[in-house]
Amino acid sequence: MAQALNSCSTLYHLPRRPAIPIRFRVPALVKAFSGESRADEASLGRTSYEGVRLEERVEELGKLRLDAWISSKIVGISRARVQSSIRAGLVSVNGRIVDKVSYAVRTGDEVNCLIAKLQPLKARAEEIPLDIEYEDEHVLVVNKPPHMVVHPAPGNARGTLVNAVLNHCTLPNVGLADTGWLSEAEYDSEDDLKIDVDLTDQVSNEETYSSSSIRPGIVHRLDKGTSGLLVVAKDEHSHAHLGEQFESHTITRVYISLTSGVPNPTSGRVEVPIGRDINNRTRMVAATGRNHSGPVRHAASSYKVLEVLANGGAAVVEWRLETGRTHQIRVHAKYTGIPLLGDDLYGGTKDMALSLLRPRIPSSSHVELANLLSCIERPCLHAMVLGFKHPCTGKYMQFSCPPPSDFSVVLNQLRRFSK
Repeated sequence: MAQALNSCSTLYHLPRRPAIPIRFRVPALVKAFSGESRADEASLGRTSYEGVRLEERVEELGKLRLDAWISSKIVGISRARVQSSIRAGLVSVNGRIVDKVSYAVRTGDEVNCLIAKLQPLKARAEEIPLDIEYEDEHVLVVNKPPHMVVHPAPGNARGTLVNAVLNHCTLPNVGLADTGWLSEAEYDSEDDLKIDVDLTDQVSNEETYSSSSIRPGIVHRLDKGTSGLLVVAKDEHSHAHLGEQFESHTITRVYISLTSGVPNPTSGRVEVPIGRDINNRTRMVAATGRNHSGPVRHAASSYKVLEVLANGGAAVVEWRLETGRTHQIRVHAKYTGIPLLGDDLYGGTKDMALSLLRPRIPSSSHVELANLLSCIERPCLHAMVLGFKHPCTGKYMQFSCPPPSDFSVVLNQLRRFSK
C-alpha cells in the first residue's frame, strides 16, 4: 500500500497510510491539425498522434529548439515522439527539411511537421510479481525491488519491470528519450524510443533490441541495483504530462543511502556537472574544472545525514534530487568522499568500508563485520519518496515506502556495531 510522507527526523521509519483510490475520466486530447478530418479525430479524443500534421508560423520571439517548439503546439505529445518525426525527415522549416532536433527556429519561420508512426520493437508480458503502491486508470506507482532492470535492453531482454507491468495492464506506445543520461528519475529528450507490446507466449528469433531500448509507459527509471518507487504512465497523455514534470524538475524525489563514512558538513548541496567516463563507458564522473574532455550536464543534489552509524564509520544519508542524471547520487556521493556501501563502481568497496569501520568497532566484531560487507550485493540506495501532480486531475500525490530487507539488515547490524 502507498503511504503519505510525514515530517520526521528518521525519515526511513514512516507509518503507512493507504492512498484513496481515485477514478478519472481522460479529457479529450487537444491536437494540432490541418484539415477537418484531424479536427474530427481530435474531438473524439484519439490517443495516437500518428499522422497529425502541424503547419504554423513561429510567432514567439528569440531562438527556440525545433523539437521543443513543435511539442508546445501539439498538446500532450512527448518530445521524443516529435524528435522521431524530425529525424525521419518529416519536418521542414521554410520549405527545407530539417533533421536536427535542436535546430533553432526564429520568429517568422514556417514549420511543417507530420508526426511519424513509431516503428515497433517488441516487449513481452511475463508473469512477474509486482509490488503496487498505487494504481488508477492513468498511472501506476510500483516499488521496484533491487536487482531488477526497469526496461528491456541488450543483455536484459526479459525479467524486467516493463515485462512485469505488461502482464498486469496495457501500456501506451510512446516515445521516450535514451542516450544513457536517463536514470534515477530524469525525463530527458535526446533520442526517441520505438515501442511495441507482444502479449504472445513466443518471441521471434528475429527479435532484436537496439540501442533505443524498449520502455512502454516508462517516464523515468532507476538503476538495476536501486530499489524503490517508480511511476508508470498508462496512457500517452499521462506519459507526456509526467514527462514534463520530470523535465521541469517539479517531481519530489527523496532517496536514502548507507554511506562509507560521514560527510562533512553533515548537510549540504552538491552542484557538480556529470559526464561519462571516457575510459569506462559504464561509469559517470564528476566533471570539475578542465579534467573532463567530453560532454557534461548540470547536476545538483542536496544531502542530509539522518543517522551516524558505527561510531562514524558509516551513515544514513538522505538525498533530494534537483536534477536526475545517470548515477547522480552515486557520483555525487563519491565526489563528497562518502561512496555508497556496496557501490564498487564508485569506490564503495568492501576494503574501503573495512578501513573506516574496523578501527571504530570492537575487535570481537571484526569477523561479523567482514561477513556483513561480503553479503552486500548492490549499492545501498533506495528511492523512498516520490511525489507528482496527477496528470489528469492536477492533484498532488506523494508516496513513500521503507527500504527492502537487504538494506534493513545492513542498517540494523551497523546500528548494533554503534553500541
